[in-house]
Amino acid sequence: MRELLLGYGTVVMYYVMAVSLLYFVVLFLSYKGVYGMIKGAVYSRFRSLSGSEYAPPVSLLVPAYNEELTIIENVKSLLTLSYHTYEVIVVNDGSKDNTLQVLIEAFRLRPKTDETVHYEIDCTKIKTVYHNPDYPNLYVVDKSNGGKADSLNAGINLSHYPLICSIDADSLLEKDALIRMSRVYMENPTETVAIGGNVRIANGCTIRDGDIADVRLPKKMWPMFQTLEYMKAFLGGRIGWSHINGLIIVSGAFGMFRKDTVVKVGGYRDGYPGEDMNIIIKLHRYMLENKLPYRVAYCPDAVCWTQAPDSYRILSSQRKRWGRGNLKNMLENRDLFFNPKYKVFGLLTVPYNVLFETLNPYFKLTGLLALVGYVAMDMTQWPILLTFAIINFLNGYLLAVGSLVLEELAFRRYPSVKDTFKMIGFAALMFLGYYQIGVLWRLQGHIEFLRKNNSWGVMTRQSWNQDSGTKPSTVTTGGEA
Repeated sequence: MRELLLGYGTVVMYYVMAVSLLYFVVLFLSYKGVYGMIKGAVYSRFRSLSGSEYAPPVSLLVPAYNEELTIIENVKSLLTLSYHTYEVIVVNDGSKDNTLQVLIEAFRLRPKTDETVHYEIDCTKIKTVYHNPDYPNLYVVDKSNGGKADSLNAGINLSHYPLICSIDADSLLEKDALIRMSRVYMENPTETVAIGGNVRIANGCTIRDGDIADVRLPKKMWPMFQTLEYMKAFLGGRIGWSHINGLIIVSGAFGMFRKDTVVKVGGYRDGYPGEDMNIIIKLHRYMLENKLPYRVAYCPDAVCWTQAPDSYRILSSQRKRWGRGNLKNMLENRDLFFNPKYKVFGLLTVPYNVLFETLNPYFKLTGLLALVGYVAMDMTQWPILLTFAIINFLNGYLLAVGSLVLEELAFRRYPSVKDTFKMIGFAALMFLGYYQIGVLWRLQGHIEFLRKNNSWGVMTRQSWNQDSGTKPSTVTTGGEA
């Protein structure tokens, strides 16, 4: 037994070293990528796209299920973006609340009987398309409930432009977000099949007329942790992966795609969470199998602000859903694992995701059990355990602080010095329970997957118009997959 524990401890030690090394390599690539993006933006031929007729037209797709509290502010915000030609397509996915009614009343919509829907990809049949000539670039689609992926496919079938952009109904775009995305696209339009935007937490910010009027950190603990988590993932991770064309996910909250390529791969995969990762895997697979040059890019200065779960129950539901989606995607695409046919994506991205994301909870759990065994069998002493704990903390903390430094150097969305110190402090607190709970949520998500639980879960929305200090009105949303 002692030999078994010693052998497994050695394996885990090398595993942790490999994870740490890869995390720092990706962070380094993120710094390198940001430098290249900033330099490219300064000398780009497409710096002044606002109002330019040469900017490619875009169809914004907004799936909406039980979104009556946020949808009007969201749509008003989208209708005032600084962009020449675009349309907003809101897809009401069989909402059980008044989402459709508030849209009809707010924008005086009427059924558009002469609209032709081209069913290029599978989706639930559209019941009615609503429109008002006074808002020429707004369309509202009404359909039976089919889930988020089905709603996106319905929006694609109705869309009129060559680029599509997915937006969550609880999110707000910065006015120049589409301009920044388009600049990245136009630098290499023939090869760019997808571009990810940067998602930030809006909890704590002041919203006026669909704009982020005052950027502040969340006041509650759970959204604060998520703010740092998103910053680490989007700035310290996705920039680096995009630098080597190995990005495995474009957030469903804000991503731009070339419509013709999405149609060729069959659109979004319906029936389970994780559609945002699945569509990117399908794009990588299609382009590589057909030996076509391509890139999946990331634009960190194109910002989308979203509401984050502010309670343990809602956050745990979201993270378990993410765990289910990740596991299902990896199992269904296991042929990519270390497959040289798929180049960087097959040799590095997928193995990294399987070994250091999907299986990470199991290594952590078994490592903890092995540690208990060491103590029980008197195979270690507390100074050694303390040393390893400090090293593990410093390793993770440096990664977190590295993302904060990247934010301060390149973006500075949080101007207050007080906010900076608050983030530094919370980055340390995350090691005292939050990361450990995250492991539990992922494991629970895997158990739900084995039990064939494909439900979306629940999410509460808060009206953007709530004044600080008042009790928020909420509505429960949970699109049925």
